[in-house]
Amino acid sequence: MKPITIVGGGLAGSEAAWQLADRGIPVRLYEMRPEIETGAHRTGNLGEIVCSNSFKSTLLETASGLLKAEMDVLGCRLLEVARSVAVPAGHALGIDRDLFCAAVTEALENHPNVTIVRECVETLDLPVPAIVATGPLTGAGLSAAMQEHCSSEHLYFYDAIAPSLDGDSIDPNVGFWASRYDKGGADYLNIPFDEEAYAILLEGIRSADYSRSHAFEEEKYFEACLPIEVLAARGDDTLRFGPMKPKGLVDPRTGREPYAAIQLRQESRKGSLLGMVGFQTRMTWPSQKELIRAMPGMSDVRVLRYGTIHRNIFLNIPELCEHYLHDRKKPGLYYAGQICGVEGYVESIMSGMIVALSIVAVSGDRPLPALPEATMIGALMEYVHTPNSNFQPMNANMGIMPFEGRRRRGARRERNRAIAERAIDEMTRWRHENASLFP
Repeated sequence: MKPITIVGGGLAGSEAAWQLADRGIPVRLYEMRPEIETGAHRTGNLGEIVCSNSFKSTLLETASGLLKAEMDVLGCRLLEVARSVAVPAGHALGIDRDLFCAAVTEALENHPNVTIVRECVETLDLPVPAIVATGPLTGAGLSAAMQEHCSSEHLYFYDAIAPSLDGDSIDPNVGFWASRYDKGGADYLNIPFDEEAYAILLEGIRSADYSRSHAFEEEKYFEACLPIEVLAARGDDTLRFGPMKPKGLVDPRTGREPYAAIQLRQESRKGSLLGMVGFQTRMTWPSQKELIRAMPGMSDVRVLRYGTIHRNIFLNIPELCEHYLHDRKKPGLYYAGQICGVEGYVESIMSGMIVALSIVAVSGDRPLPALPEATMIGALMEYVHTPNSNFQPMNANMGIMPFEGRRRRGARRERNRAIAERAIDEMTRWRHENASLFP
């Protein structure tokens, strides 16, 4: 059997490679790092994540919790690794990012059906079947090849990375450990702000220096990951109703919710690396350091990783592809990851798994059977294949799930759990009906 070509060793490419290899299908996995850097990655490891270390909620009644539960039904490999390197994060699946990418790399390097090639691919003239999973930081050569191949305009948006701090350098008495609404453990360090401190922070954000984009680049941010400066420009209260919202965070020292709060999330098992939740920014590094050190309890803080901004690209999949992520113009070519219009770590992993299943099905002379629409995976795949004049990346959310009957106020959790339980039943049934696709 000739090997499947996979371009890109990120989350989607790694999951696709692992799924195919476990089915006895040889894979040639191309990754340009570390020979060519991206500006956001730090290593040459496979499956490296560069923004938050959170794989989001594990609660079944949440969209991200349901998505992971469905992926477990289908046998997701990277979620197994994520849980093996989990760090405390309340009801979220937080991971030690270094342990995660090291484990993924070791598993694929040692897999007998995987050959890793450290080269930069700059063409779509690939032996098929092939998967392009290069992600939002696709190299210039391949990006140009994609733009030439696509009949529609090449789309893109900007993504921002939040700073990470040394927890040992923060005054331990300045905040309190808790999860919002006490869901999960006390896994977030919450830094409370009174109205005066919040006003000072807001002024600091607005007066800071920022890295400028090139004149030819239009700034198109994804709404779910807006830089703090964009939020601050929208109004005085936008931050405290956004990433700094205090709702559900009762300070045990006062018995009240603060005026605003910054949450710091543990990003390593040792607990010394803390990420500033929702504080992604394009602020210059000196300005970031000055702003953070002016915050309560952080006068001596050590910034271990500064926030950055980078250009992300994605394709107009509804125009380019048929189900599932299969190029209409070039049979045998598939796309996976954020480049195909899903947003988020787990969503990207999911797309790699679905593309792998598609290739397995086609190798048996049949298309992949339609995914149940009443599942989160099915709903996401339906979204990325539905024509839209303003196509934008989508993450898992209950709003895209089909729902019968009127939505009643005050019953959202119960409704979502019922939707989730039905979705898991549907996905379990789908796997059973298509057992030949699984090892």
